[in-house]
Amino acid sequence: MRLWSLHPKYLDARGLVALWREGLLAQAVLRGRTAGYRQHPQLERFRASEAPAAAIASYLAAVHDEATARGYRFARERTGRRRQAGRLTVSRGQLDFEWQHLLAKLAQRDPPRHAQLVASVRRPSAHPSFRVVRGGAADWERAPRPRRDKRATSAG
Repeated sequence: MRLWSLHPKYLDARGLVALWREGLLAQAVLRGRTAGYRQHPQLERFRASEAPAAAIASYLAAVHDEATARGYRFARERTGRRRQAGRLTVSRGQLDFEWQHLLAKLAQRDPPRHAQLVASVRRPSAHPSFRVVRGGAADWERAPRPRRDKRATSAG
C-alpha cells in the first residue's frame, strides 16, 4: 500500500488509479471493515489524527478532485462525508524520498511524464492533506539496503 504524501498531480494515470484504490482500502481498514492491512505503517499517520475517518475522507477527496480535473470518473460517494479534518504532517525528507521513488517508477512506465517532471519540478508539493515540516524519511519506509559484494571477504 502506498498512500502518497506527494500531491496527486504528479502521478501518472496508473498511479492515480492505484492511489484511489489503496485509499479506499485504507478507509475500509480505518473504519474496521476489513481484517487485512490493519497494521500497515502508513495508516499510523491517519490514526494519529483527531478524526481518522475524516482525515482519510479528506485525503480521498483531494485524489478525487485530481481525477475529476483529468476527466476520470471516480465515485465521489465512496469518499465518505466531507468533514473538516486537521491537516496531517509530513517531513520534507519523506517527500524527497517519495519523489525519488515516484521518479524511478515513472522512468520505467511513463518516460515522457518522467522527463516532464524532472524538467519542471524543483521541489515537489505535498498532498493537500499534509503540512510539510522538517525531518527525514519516515521510519516505516523500506530504504534500499546496500548490496554486499559476494567477492569481498573479511580475511585480511
